[in-house]
Amino acid sequence: MDYDLLVIGSGSAAFAAGIEARSLGASVALVEQATVGGTCVNVGCVPSKTLLAAAGITAQSRHNNFKGLATSSGPIDLEALITQKDELVSHLRQSKYEDVAKSLGFEILKGKARFVDQDTVMVDGNVIFAKSIIVATGAEPAVPNIRGLDSIDYLTSTTAMDLRTLPKRLVVIGAGFVGVEQAQLFSQLGSTVTLCGRLLPSAEPELTAILDQVLKDDGVGRCTSRVVSIERRNDGIVIHCEDGSTAVGDQVLIATGRRSRVHDLNVNEGDIALDERGRIKVDATLRTSNPKVWAAGDVVAGPQFVYVAATSGRVAAHNAITGSSEVVDFTGLPHIAFTTPQLAWSGLTEEEARKSGSAVEVRTLSLIKYRGRSLIVKRAARSNWWLTPKRIDFSVHTCWQITGANCYLRRLWR
Repeated sequence: MDYDLLVIGSGSAAFAAGIEARSLGASVALVEQATVGGTCVNVGCVPSKTLLAAAGITAQSRHNNFKGLATSSGPIDLEALITQKDELVSHLRQSKYEDVAKSLGFEILKGKARFVDQDTVMVDGNVIFAKSIIVATGAEPAVPNIRGLDSIDYLTSTTAMDLRTLPKRLVVIGAGFVGVEQAQLFSQLGSTVTLCGRLLPSAEPELTAILDQVLKDDGVGRCTSRVVSIERRNDGIVIHCEDGSTAVGDQVLIATGRRSRVHDLNVNEGDIALDERGRIKVDATLRTSNPKVWAAGDVVAGPQFVYVAATSGRVAAHNAITGSSEVVDFTGLPHIAFTTPQLAWSGLTEEEARKSGSAVEVRTLSLIKYRGRSLIVKRAARSNWWLTPKRIDFSVHTCWQITGANCYLRRLWR
């Protein structure tokens, strides 16, 4: 079989590549060895945000500070929540992926792809020829090297979304975007949760301090130092941290990052170089060390957001088909944690702006005293919710970092 473009993967980057290539009149095929749709719709954004929304509702119903308004929450039927989540995932997978491929006229080949040589890919024994190839196989939960971890049956962000029984005590190792969302999710559903790790290391300290206090007010235990060992005892699974503190749980969720999914691709035969962390190395145009192959999405270094994956997939396909040299512009890239309160920022942090060598001016303002909605929401919630914008002016860009209930995010240009 011959195509203008062969895309290995079927997630956001892969589909954006397929859509772009078809818009340019190219023949396209995607290859998927598992479930169509990739991380976001199947095991990432959609499942976690669905369960976060459910958890938020039950938490609000248990802690209502409005006088004259009685609310309560009954037992959590996690089985029913997971079933509803699965139904939504199935619907979106069909409507946003499979139906799109059919309507635009590109195939989805089922099977495991691997490189035979620099120019050829084999899919379950069938040789596929293409003028250009894009690797968009995504990433999967990374497992850290922690002494004793192999002695327990730990959860990941993928398996946690399919639990049918709520853990009584849960320890979450890793406090990045995934870890903090999962910790709050299970805490609001009723688990006793301990969150281990530095909270959202890439965010501004003014914002993370507010979120950290909210988590503590909500009953989430915190261990801010690195986890060094795990042991199983009669009273549960004991987590030992570098500062000497411990946490005990019945289950442990690992959320310490993700690793590129390249182990089955036979990249050496394809003359595709990897970096020191096992990610596919690309230049600014997303081209790999093999001039016929591009890579996009979570399989390469960079921010792991669905909108970044989609943008890089489109750029890779455009360059592969037209011979252009487009690049992905990360200026003003939005980041957001879907916690309560939500935490978001756009552009450089203060530290990044100062390291750029530009003159930097910073203004931080808590609007809780001045914004009517903030006062209402604060008084309605069980924890103090804040809207705290931090504005950083440097050179020609203005960057915003915001935390607050139902916050909005904006990017300004001067």
